[in-house]
Amino acid sequence: MELDALMLSRIQFGFTISFHIIFPAITIGLASYLAVLEACWLRTANVIYRDLYHFWIKIFAVNFGMGVVSGVVMAYQFGTNWSAFSDFAGSITGPLLAYEVLTAFFLEAGFLGVMLFGWKRVGPGLHFFSTVMVALGTLISATWILASNSWMHTPQGYEIVNNQVIPVDWFAVILNPSFPYRLIHMTLAAYLATALMVAASAGWHLLRGNDNPAVRKMLSMAMWMLLFVAPLQAVVGDFHGLNTLEHQPAKIAAIEGHWENKPGEAVPLTLIGWPDMEEERTRFAVNVPHLGSLILTHSWRGQFKGLKEFAPEDRPNSLVVFWTFRIMVGLGLLMIALALWGAVARWRGTLYAQRGLHRFALCMGASGLVAILAGWYTTEIGRQPWIIHGLMRTADAVTPHNAAEVGLTLVLFIIVYFILFGAGIVYILRLIRTGPLRHEPQEGGPGEHRTPARPLSAAEHSKANQERG
Repeated sequence: MELDALMLSRIQFGFTISFHIIFPAITIGLASYLAVLEACWLRTANVIYRDLYHFWIKIFAVNFGMGVVSGVVMAYQFGTNWSAFSDFAGSITGPLLAYEVLTAFFLEAGFLGVMLFGWKRVGPGLHFFSTVMVALGTLISATWILASNSWMHTPQGYEIVNNQVIPVDWFAVILNPSFPYRLIHMTLAAYLATALMVAASAGWHLLRGNDNPAVRKMLSMAMWMLLFVAPLQAVVGDFHGLNTLEHQPAKIAAIEGHWENKPGEAVPLTLIGWPDMEEERTRFAVNVPHLGSLILTHSWRGQFKGLKEFAPEDRPNSLVVFWTFRIMVGLGLLMIALALWGAVARWRGTLYAQRGLHRFALCMGASGLVAILAGWYTTEIGRQPWIIHGLMRTADAVTPHNAAEVGLTLVLFIIVYFILFGAGIVYILRLIRTGPLRHEPQEGGPGEHRTPARPLSAAEHSKANQERG
């Protein structure tokens, strides 16, 4: 692997998106969670929901800010590092990103201030409406971003004129074949990642003896979400895999480490192994007979294309996507196991007493984000060598910089990102460590006097109140 401008540009984009993708994912999940909490507070007047809302909105605010900053940096890279791609496909990707700004970002920005600082300034109906609009904005944002990215995987609704992609059917562009599966899969992943973070926070406090109604409610709500969404995600993932097999068969072959079919034989599922791109085989493979056919063709002896049926220059790196996919699936199975354990503990009445369950939840706290990253790497690396599948190769999309220029900016990105976002993540963890307040200075709903939300001083404020309590 030569570290030329192309490879360094890919590494730089992969590095920046690895930081960026975790913040919108948590933003999507927390925004919906906050809307549910406020709805429950307004309906029941139970102060637990209000206190949880004020606790998680501080974390949401910091996370939202880091998501915006990291997203702006990524947008600039289309011009600085991938100008040939922008020139070729900008007439499609440009409007889709503009639609995201005009619909989602403006919606979020318009109501975010009311959501963060309007608790004592506006009525309950308007404040709840603002929270719902911010949550809706995060989902709309994900819709446009995934429409653009999905089109790059399964392009439709275009013509090529003068070596540029021209849209001829916007409905076909947006509703491309992989878009529905990818949108649902990513949205559920965001909800899972958020539920796991909430459950880990509750588990941490319970293990430290901070057993109070708010912490219990956090754990209960997170476990309900896991119980319903984790198995559903597995089903959606299956449909997404079948769609990928239809439109990107080389990606599936690389994911499975599948090189060739033998006449009349079923395809086994390779649990573990070491795909060797040079020798064109998967070394040290541990196979389960027929299971590959059953999962990917839903038949006992079905076959699908092996990597040897594709030209060597058209094959994704099987070693990378083979393992990133298994990391994602393995974590998904652990999420289902956690959800089932929580369901059994709830049924037995020991949900808040089983320290083993709380430790498991704590250990799984970051697993949703790790699974998102692993899934994203599988999707994007599995698309290679295409930046737009079947239309434009990644090597043809890069800006003709020299390696020294890209390498210097990559080093600067690494330094700045670890300092800036590292500090932000530490601060979020500090906020989570304080836990929700048992009692606030003034008990009231929207429109009634209370201490305003202050995300940047929340940790100290919460700690001081806990000490007074």
